[in-house]
Amino acid sequence: MKFYNFPGAPSPRRVRIFLAEKGASVETVSVDMRAREQLSPAFRARNPRCTLPVLELDDGSFLFETVAICQYLENVFPEPNLMGRDPKEMAQVLMWNRLIEADGFDAVAEALRNSVPGLAGRALTGPREHAQIPELVERGRLRAGDLFAELDRQLADREFLLGDRLLLPDITALVVVDFAARAKIRAPEQLGNLSRWHAAMSARPSAAA
Repeated sequence: MKFYNFPGAPSPRRVRIFLAEKGASVETVSVDMRAREQLSPAFRARNPRCTLPVLELDDGSFLFETVAICQYLENVFPEPNLMGRDPKEMAQVLMWNRLIEADGFDAVAEALRNSVPGLAGRALTGPREHAQIPELVERGRLRAGDLFAELDRQLADREFLLGDRLLLPDITALVVVDFAARAKIRAPEQLGNLSRWHAAMSARPSAAA
């Protein structure tokens, strides 16, 4: 297997943390997104959506959605379990992970990609150009704030989002909170449950992956 990665991007970081929690390693290939290498014909042959991460399998096929990559890695490296052990927990993992992606990743990206001058014409990821819409910036910030409050409520009586052990939604949420901070969208200090959880997650060795 080969893992196509860019250190500064949030989505590849999710896979790096996932692998680190597994104690697993995969050959890594660096893709320079600052130079827009992901838009090159060579990379498009691997992923026509021109996004990272990408996992190249031993048979030469490619996976280019983060959750699909994590599910594949979960099957290859089954322990520790990060995607759920029974039907209910597996469904909860997918449910919460999707919620955090939609109201976290998408919201922060909406605020960031519609405001940064260097992303003019690149308001959406992928092979096509999309103009920025400045009116979306504040909406993205508000959506992220709503997610932070929901995560704080979810963490009121538990160590991790779904109970007493780390699962994929914790990884996704950690990367969202850090991605938001880079976009100058910070969780309010009064969200004590979220702050406690974030400090514990950030102290794990995998957070530096």
